[in-house]
Amino acid sequence: MKKNKSKQILRNGLLLFSTLVFQITFGQEIKTETSPPQIETDTIKVFEHDYITGGAKVTYPTFKLGGVFQARYLNNFKTNVDVNGLQHSDGSGTSNTFDIKRMRVSLNVKVSQDLEVVVLTNFADFKSDPRTKVLENAYARYSLNRYAQITIGQFRPLFGREETYSVDIIKSIDYSNSYYLFGPLGWTSFQIGGAITGNVDIGSKMGLNYGFSVVNGNGKNKIDSDDGKNYSSRILLDIDKTRGFSIGISGGIAEVEKQKSHAYGVEAALTIPLANKWSVDFQTEAKRATNHTLFFGTAPINRLGELNDYIVNSFYILPNIRYEIGLKRLQAIEFACRYEILDENSKLDSNPRQTWVPMLSFEFIKDYKARLQIGMQIDNYKHNFENTTKYNSNLAFVQLQCRL
Repeated sequence: MKKNKSKQILRNGLLLFSTLVFQITFGQEIKTETSPPQIETDTIKVFEHDYITGGAKVTYPTFKLGGVFQARYLNNFKTNVDVNGLQHSDGSGTSNTFDIKRMRVSLNVKVSQDLEVVVLTNFADFKSDPRTKVLENAYARYSLNRYAQITIGQFRPLFGREETYSVDIIKSIDYSNSYYLFGPLGWTSFQIGGAITGNVDIGSKMGLNYGFSVVNGNGKNKIDSDDGKNYSSRILLDIDKTRGFSIGISGGIAEVEKQKSHAYGVEAALTIPLANKWSVDFQTEAKRATNHTLFFGTAPINRLGELNDYIVNSFYILPNIRYEIGLKRLQAIEFACRYEILDENSKLDSNPRQTWVPMLSFEFIKDYKARLQIGMQIDNYKHNFENTTKYNSNLAFVQLQCRL
């Protein structure tokens, strides 16, 4: 009896030992009912797995095609002022026209989980000299994690709020006048260089976004015209993400033709739910910079002062009221009215330009994939000059937009 029992114990021991050897040899994990589940605690890996890849296995490279189509009808109701705002004392000029503003095609290639290449072209630029146009974005971006992404190529450096979104989701008909003035100065629009960007959460409701750029500063599709560079940075504090309440600052220094130039600005944005289906959002910016384009574009004998005396000041506010309809063919109606004041040479030869842009927008497909915009851009200068664009203008517009 004891002998049979000893054999049974020996048999069970050999079986347990064989099982352990098999599990160790083939790398299998022995679990018990009390073993706790393994949980990934690396927040960066969790973010990349769940939010960047959606938790699914992705085969690289991946391709994403996009595009924007904007067609307009323009009519300037100001006598002897054409659709480009140029006054004609002889009564010539075109006061109304159809126009293809943008026909953009974009391609986003994810080479790997961390590396992407982006190309953006605007074929509408072929209507004029396309040599330094057409190609807009052309860059590669490597994402170390959400806290740091490195961008190299031609892109829009972060300086002010308008650089953070594309023109097809803007609340007005176009960017502000100051945006297009700060582009030739090297602070906004498409520039060639490098940048590092990222964002960090501060608690559950707040966040911090940052960007630092080094660019040639002389626009897109151009090599540098001197050895100087534009150095700019932007910090945005998301105070309340649920309401879209944020404030930010931007600043930069540059060397142009061996002389120093600078720029800085402040911004804010807020969204307020008013009632069921109603909401209103605001965004505003104020910027100041050295207008080195105007200074170096003026013959030395005609200059009124030194470079630091050529100062541009700008301010705009853009409120937008939105009513959600939710019908199959009409998602929402919006009304916006941008007010802006811009003075290109405020210190030496002040001639402020005040602009009002009331606009009614019909969103047929969500995310502005199809919308109709109707409004007018009203420009008033303190002083009017014949046969120049520094002249009062009342430009009405109707624009149809489709986007992928």
